[in-house]
Amino acid sequence: MDDAREAADRLEALIEAAGSVVAFTGAGLSTECGVPDFRSPGSPWLTNMPIDFSDFLRDPAARAESWRRKFAMDDVYRDVAPGRGHRALAALAARGKIGAIITQNIDNLHQLSGVPDETLIELHGNGSYARCLSCGMRHELAETRRAFEASGEAPSCACGGIVKSATISFGQAMPVEAMRRAQAATLACDLFIAIGSSLVVHPAAGFPALARQNGAKLAIVNREPTPLDSRADLVIRGDIGDALERYVAPANQAHFR
Repeated sequence: MDDAREAADRLEALIEAAGSVVAFTGAGLSTECGVPDFRSPGSPWLTNMPIDFSDFLRDPAARAESWRRKFAMDDVYRDVAPGRGHRALAALAARGKIGAIITQNIDNLHQLSGVPDETLIELHGNGSYARCLSCGMRHELAETRRAFEASGEAPSCACGGIVKSATISFGQAMPVEAMRRAQAATLACDLFIAIGSSLVVHPAAGFPALARQNGAKLAIVNREPTPLDSRADLVIRGDIGDALERYVAPANQAHFR
């Protein structure tokens, strides 16, 4: 307990001393909320593996199967709410201590915790809605699901384009604007905090290394070791909620109980 408290104290000192903080979040931030990560044994993702983007584009049957898997996973974590880590980051952003949150997550929990769009940078998109790949029109999932379950066919847009969950699939190009914003925030920060990420999925995992190379301090909060632990100024290997709970605003704690 003393070691965990000491590490949390050191993280707090780094945050308070920093002029510009970037948080980088991965699946480990959301596991306490009931959102399964991708790599753990028994993960439902292993039986509902995302379909490669090229197959999604090429084959209507693959598109239909992709939507079936999408809705199966949505049912797994339908009622989740932001956890202590999300609420802590939202509170730090509200205080002006965090200027950007770069996330690999697609679960929309940062938004639900109150993080404004201008602070959040979603590298892998967002699974709470869909878009037409041709005209860009937004499609709400409730309506999309009703149409899919009624017909068994993958949804299409009024323009005739393919409708896809607004996430970045395997084989799909990373979003140019999000990557640009993430790089700019990374190069501007003097403290980069990687939270709940294995730091093995590239190109996203390159941002902590870039921050360190640019002279920023690097803190890593994760249950498991990462490839960058040896280069970090602080590594907290333990429960993410415990490490960040001290930053949760009392009003937020009451709201999310």
